[in-house]
Amino acid sequence: MPASELGLREPFVAMGALPAKRGNIPADPAERITNAFFGRMAVRVDFLCEMGDLIPGQSGEALSRDFFGVVPPYFQSKPSARRLPFILARYPRTLASIGRRIVQLRTDTDIWWRRETSRVAYLDLACAQQVASDARDRFFTALAAQAVISATVIQPVQEQLSNLCTATGVDSAVLLRGSSHEESSVLDDLWATSRGALDVEEFVHRHGYHGPGEGELETRVWREDLAAVRSLVRRYEAKSDSESPHAHAAEHQHRRQRAERQLMSALGPTGRLRARIVLRLARHYIPLRGTGKVAYLQSLDVLRASTRRVGTLLSAAGRLTTSEDVFYLTIDEMTAAAATDPTVDLRSIVASRREIRSQYQSLTVPKVWTGQPEPETTSEPEAVRNTLSGVGACGGVVEGRAVVVTDPLEIDIADGDILVAHTTDPSWVSLMFLSSALIVDIGE
Repeated sequence: MPASELGLREPFVAMGALPAKRGNIPADPAERITNAFFGRMAVRVDFLCEMGDLIPGQSGEALSRDFFGVVPPYFQSKPSARRLPFILARYPRTLASIGRRIVQLRTDTDIWWRRETSRVAYLDLACAQQVASDARDRFFTALAAQAVISATVIQPVQEQLSNLCTATGVDSAVLLRGSSHEESSVLDDLWATSRGALDVEEFVHRHGYHGPGEGELETRVWREDLAAVRSLVRRYEAKSDSESPHAHAAEHQHRRQRAERQLMSALGPTGRLRARIVLRLARHYIPLRGTGKVAYLQSLDVLRASTRRVGTLLSAAGRLTTSEDVFYLTIDEMTAAAATDPTVDLRSIVASRREIRSQYQSLTVPKVWTGQPEPETTSEPEAVRNTLSGVGACGGVVEGRAVVVTDPLEIDIADGDILVAHTTDPSWVSLMFLSSALIVDIGE
């Protein structure tokens, strides 16, 4: 979890809220923001509350709610200006550079991803290990940059926009319609492929790092599974041209302009000036959330490809039972001496970790806890609840069949279905387009 630990610290160092000396991973696990419990990563919500209370115009309660949807019941806000001089010195520099940095990182990573994934299958063990090490470092860098732009720019701008819309009764989602973003690019190209304007190979050349569970290293993404892409394309071929992603572009533009007029008419001169600034920032920065995400997903995909190459070579050498067993090794074991030292019994390491994983899969842990969590054995729910509670991301009423999806490759979504999932990632946009509504616990 080093990437997550550094990714949570880096934004607050970049803001000036956290001293640079606290930007590294503490040796004492008790001082870390992230830790593993029964095979699950957990984050200290109180750390975010502490940081939120140090940032002008922010609060610990708001930061915790926006990131995790929960505020610790014991939390008592204690705003402080003690880091204000450092924030005034560092925050403006971060705001001035992070947008350009994310765009450049996206461009550079894309070139590197295409090069490395095209050659990794031909590498020897030492070269594959080096590519894996490089990919890990790039993943750390990209994830940290994504965390910085999310926490320092996107989240504050989104909160300002939300406050404006709440005060004036305008739907913030409508105000942002029509903005180009990475997910819409995937959808546009998928539609073009279904119309013969793009072939499947070119689609995968552009978007092959996406796929079911793309945030997991061991999953098989579209680059490795053309059959899954072709199956998806066939679903889109069956749709009429009137259902194109751009079919209602003019209507969306009209609704966006009407919502903006409604917003401005509800405000005075000063409020309108503020609203114009917030809207301009929102339309520029919020789509960059997906831009940074592509950089770390592509880095992860190169790590995935190089890991599979190492696994293939270790399996051929008799060090592993199957090539996929390599995913039970740590990155250090896979890229250092353990992979080349025949005295290290990699098969035993894999067998032990496989057993531990099986034990953890039989347990559940609370979503929120204080101290140490108390695991429970997985069982069927005692009662069926008929009411869902959560945050409404956009307005509207939808009626349809609710389809609970755990694996997007193993589900048949019909037009108009309501998609229900524990988590989503950008690859789910293809299913979202087919559904009429989305209910999700974690994701975008």
